[in-house]
Amino acid sequence: MDDPFPSAAPPVIDIRRVTRRFGAKTALDDVSLTVPRGGVFGLIGGNGAGKTTLIRHILGLLRAQHGTVQVFGLDPVVNPVGTLGRIGYLSEDRDLPDWMRVGELMRYTQAFFPNWDDKFAEELREAFDLDPKAYVKNLSRGQRARAGLLVALAHRPELLVLDEPSSGLDPVVRRDILGAIIRTIADEGRTVLFSSHLLDEVERVADRVAIIHQGRIMLSAAMDEIKDQHRRLTLRFGQSVDRPPSLVGTISLAGQGAEWTYVCSGESGQLRHAAESLGATIVDDSALTLDEIFVSRIQG
Repeated sequence: MDDPFPSAAPPVIDIRRVTRRFGAKTALDDVSLTVPRGGVFGLIGGNGAGKTTLIRHILGLLRAQHGTVQVFGLDPVVNPVGTLGRIGYLSEDRDLPDWMRVGELMRYTQAFFPNWDDKFAEELREAFDLDPKAYVKNLSRGQRARAGLLVALAHRPELLVLDEPSSGLDPVVRRDILGAIIRTIADEGRTVLFSSHLLDEVERVADRVAIIHQGRIMLSAAMDEIKDQHRRLTLRFGQSVDRPPSLVGTISLAGQGAEWTYVCSGESGQLRHAAESLGATIVDDSALTLDEIFVSRIQG
């Protein structure tokens, strides 16, 4: 689906009808997505949903077989120099050179980025409690994540891409990473693309969200809009039914007898009016967490 962005500024990422197959497997299926400038954009989906494949197209590591990918208005495959120098990237596997010390890693990465900020890099190193003399191979999983985030952030990228940055990490390290994300977007105009299956984290920091499932974008909108447009309604009917009447906007349905719970998409007042028109009593009307919305969308 096309996702209109809210300002006149062109999007940082503009993906149009991209399809990608690996043999018989379709990893991306006619995907269109826009990521506006500024704020945190959360990309959520289960393992194998297509998140990493989409990110690899954004980084120019894969060429679109069908459709187009633009980052900063440029094709990242055709113009890597004009795009990659403006992107900071942290992958799930934290693929860093084991033979380097932390200080060497910082100096090595600095050579690729003219905008590298020495002072900021040192602030991050101290905040992440990284010993510049420590070998990367001797770092813990959490320390490797911090080191990867340091070199992704220190050149103050216009776009920070985080692919499952919290995977396998303890809550303290995850808190540090989220804190760094917030700090990154404090500078006006910076953008974060945050891919994760930890939906509580995405809900906490993302301004906008896209749900990807089996290679297709199922939903893309502002976080507040997504939360406002999904409700859980529990209805009690006058008698027991094997299958209750349909309610406009229903995504999923569960229950038995006279009491049934609907997960619906739509404005709360309209949903309540529609429920009452069925002759049902509204037992409960509540908002959903992002996790509940995600599950209802992929299972509905």
